[in-house]
Amino acid sequence: MLHYRGGTLDTMVLAGLVIALGEVVDDAIIDVENIVRRLRLNRASASPRPAMAVVLDASLEVRSAVLYGSLIVMLVFLPVFMLQGLAGAFFRPLALAYVLAILASLVVALTVTPALSLLLLRSREDRGDARAVAELKERYRRMLPAFVDRPRTALGALAILFLLTAATAPFLGEEFLPNFREYDFLMHWVEKPGTSLEAMKRVTVRAGEELLAVPGVRNFGAHIGRAEVADEVVGPNFTELWISLDPSVDYEATVARIQSIVDGYPGLYRDLLTYLRERIKEVLTGASATIVVRVYGPDLGRLQSQAQSVSAAIADVEGVVDLKVQAQVLVPQIQVRFRSDRGALFGLTPGAVRRPVSTLVQGTKVGEFYEEQRLFDVVVWGVPEVRRNLDAIRSLQVPLANGAAVPLESVSDVFVSSVPNEITRENGSRRIDVTANVRGRDLGAVARDVQARLSGVAFERGYYAAVLGEYAERQASTNRLLLLALVSLAGIVLILLVDFGSIRLVGLVLVTLPFALVGAVVAAFLTGGVLSLGSLVGLVTVVGIAARNGIMLVSHYRHLEQEEGMPFGRELVMRGAEERLAPILMTALATALALVPIVLGGTRAGYEIEHPLAVVILGGLVTSTALNLFVVPSLYLRFGR
Repeated sequence: MLHYRGGTLDTMVLAGLVIALGEVVDDAIIDVENIVRRLRLNRASASPRPAMAVVLDASLEVRSAVLYGSLIVMLVFLPVFMLQGLAGAFFRPLALAYVLAILASLVVALTVTPALSLLLLRSREDRGDARAVAELKERYRRMLPAFVDRPRTALGALAILFLLTAATAPFLGEEFLPNFREYDFLMHWVEKPGTSLEAMKRVTVRAGEELLAVPGVRNFGAHIGRAEVADEVVGPNFTELWISLDPSVDYEATVARIQSIVDGYPGLYRDLLTYLRERIKEVLTGASATIVVRVYGPDLGRLQSQAQSVSAAIADVEGVVDLKVQAQVLVPQIQVRFRSDRGALFGLTPGAVRRPVSTLVQGTKVGEFYEEQRLFDVVVWGVPEVRRNLDAIRSLQVPLANGAAVPLESVSDVFVSSVPNEITRENGSRRIDVTANVRGRDLGAVARDVQARLSGVAFERGYYAAVLGEYAERQASTNRLLLLALVSLAGIVLILLVDFGSIRLVGLVLVTLPFALVGAVVAAFLTGGVLSLGSLVGLVTVVGIAARNGIMLVSHYRHLEQEEGMPFGRELVMRGAEERLAPILMTALATALALVPIVLGGTRAGYEIEHPLAVVILGGLVTSTALNLFVVPSLYLRFGR
């Protein structure tokens, strides 16, 4: 399906398949375990039924639980599908792979698994539970009464644990995407506007020699200024450098060495970013910085003053590095102002004057020629001595209609004036960017401090600032994720109502869902204390797993009571929990084993996004499993009648 839609098998797709592995295994486990148990009971009965009838009834028995559980898991991922921008581009393939795997597993569980069970299990010798499973059930049988007989104590302890987790959650750091451990770096050097091409070339060549001397630097490249048709409007004072490292080197030490060389060139604005990080920043705001404070206003002079005030206010925020105000300085420029009163005496129009001046100063294309399969333009342009001589420009002869000519200074004022080197606009308003990167603190903490400092900056009427960049994108994605999560929650409630037909049972399952997040938050604290967007997607996954396990256990309780005629009470709860012990543990174990390599891999190259996601899911898996094994039986006995 992914290939049909034009997708590729990248790391995010593989992560989605790995996360779905637990549910895929669970679909088969639920069906097979129930079929094996029913075949065992059938053999022990006084009048055994045909194996086909037993297998069919056993499959139908769990069909609704498997179907509704899978639908809930797919519905939980709806918010991830609806993410926009960069967040959607990163995580939508993961969600698609996950949902497609669950859907395929559901089809197999409802069709292929019962058929294979009939072929392979109907003549299987009944050996009872495996030794390990039997020992687990024995220990579980001894531990469970302590929880089942004290539902209020269990619920109270869980509530306290949840409140403590909720109280500590705000202390988690925030980031949009992790720092990618790439071996290709992109660096910007920006000198003062007006710096010559020769000066930038000297600095770039010297820096290249120093960087190539660092062990592990494979190659170095740079370009100065921009091409004629470029995606960035920059002058000769702008240099972009590329550095590639050998993957076998000590990553942190080599990057630190390169950073020290870069910092050895004071007076330049400079940064050192991995290629993907730099591309992400430019896509978000057009500026290669983590935090962008964009100041809007009508007058360039006041706008520059307001930007300097913003820069001064946030300069001492802990974690802010590479602080820069967008360079907008006055540079000398030749101005030719047409005098319409004088031009009318000679029958001249502004266009007739502009053409010869543009040809002299800027050049005019008059033709082209081919050579060795390459196309070259033919441009008429004044020689440098004339272009740079104000008196020569004033003496330029402007042709008249009668064949005569008149000096340019006779019909225009020619002078040198100071003008801004660049003027940037957005939504009809002029703007200046104050940019900074973050180092040593999490993005969320730094961005909140920046916003707090901005609230103390006095802006004149018509001037205002907006905080953009990775933090703003993360907040937008988080808010959208939470809003759509409410829609998913409403869908989950409807599915549970259709399946259970009881508001009380629906409430029982829903109440347990937040407690599954306890382990996820604890795991995030133990691995750096930072929640990235990948971690939030992991939290969504944990909720889906907890909801699925809860609906499976409650459905089994209802089957024992409604189909097998077992009276509601302590024995029903004990038996149902014991029979679901093996499927719950096997599902959790299968998911954990799939995630352990990603967790142990850390944040090495290729694992940067999946690692925090896997950590959160693994932590949530622990508390979700414990919740279903010990707390849900206790709550069902208390509220499930």
